[in-house]
Amino acid sequence: MRTILLNLNLNLFLCLALPLASFGQAPPQANSGGPVATVAGQPISEQELLETLGAQQLTQLRNQEYEAKSRALESLIRLKVVQTEAKKRGIPAEKLIEQEVDSKVADPSDREVEAFFLGQNQQGARFDDVKEQFRSKLKLLMVQKARQAYADSLRAKAEVVVMLRPPSLEVGYDPARVKGDPNAPITIVEFSDFQCPFCQKSEPTLKSLLAKYDGRVKLAFRDFPLREIHPQGQSAAEAARCAGEQGKFWEFHDALFEDQSKLKEADLRAHAQTIGLDEKSFQSCLASGKFKSKVEEDLQEGIKVGVAGTPGFFINGVFLNGAQPQAEFEKIIDNQLALIGKKQVRRN
Repeated sequence: MRTILLNLNLNLFLCLALPLASFGQAPPQANSGGPVATVAGQPISEQELLETLGAQQLTQLRNQEYEAKSRALESLIRLKVVQTEAKKRGIPAEKLIEQEVDSKVADPSDREVEAFFLGQNQQGARFDDVKEQFRSKLKLLMVQKARQAYADSLRAKAEVVVMLRPPSLEVGYDPARVKGDPNAPITIVEFSDFQCPFCQKSEPTLKSLLAKYDGRVKLAFRDFPLREIHPQGQSAAEAARCAGEQGKFWEFHDALFEDQSKLKEADLRAHAQTIGLDEKSFQSCLASGKFKSKVEEDLQEGIKVGVAGTPGFFINGVFLNGAQPQAEFEKIIDNQLALIGKKQVRRN
């Protein structure tokens, strides 16, 4: 009975990372290039299907596919490093996990169980009635966490090379709206809206990244005004372009994000005065609407590559959606830097 439970728990530890064939199912087959359907004898190609999905939905699906594969791959890597260590010691993987992990995880105390119970927000349940049930749940979570930590410790000492790559796209940018070393190997292309609160929230993160990766990361700004919900985003984008015409795009950019309640026309003129623009030229530029079409070009390019909301980022072509924690940016940046390093080593 204990062996059965141990095998079951090992599977849980491995996040059920078993091939589909283990469950009597055949793995999905890639399309061979033929039609995906026919109507009255007329074929519907996969290309037509993808075009019907549209760029935004297609980008989302590709990212979801990558995330699913990435999670499954992490589970498989944990499985392999545990199996390799077990083979090295000449014992079954289940026995290795029992010796090195399970036997070292203590039963949770009553205080820990109660805290876990309260954290689950169980309305109407009495702690004493379900204490042992929650003790078992907490113990299982503790064991799973310890098993993952153990597998990760083995991975750190093993030779693991991950070839799975996130989907990436070629995304252009305007060299006149770039912050950081123009020769930096990593480019963050940001599609943003000056009236978007989430874009404002991302500003400290972006500044921190440029400082941390000085000389290795540059930031390129592109407009994506969500006109239906941010009616002042379009005029703010055009005003920033007019400021850029006088060499002060980023100064104006910072002024706009510093206080998003000041985006009316009078506020834009006040910003221009504050940063020392030639006011007459600025007002003439803004009144002419000369950059309206350029803002629209950015918007359409964003839609084309799958941006649906703001902010949207492409880090060397790898998409990151929304105001994410800095760690999420760093994960992609570090991965891209590592890839660049490997390419340079191969060339040498």
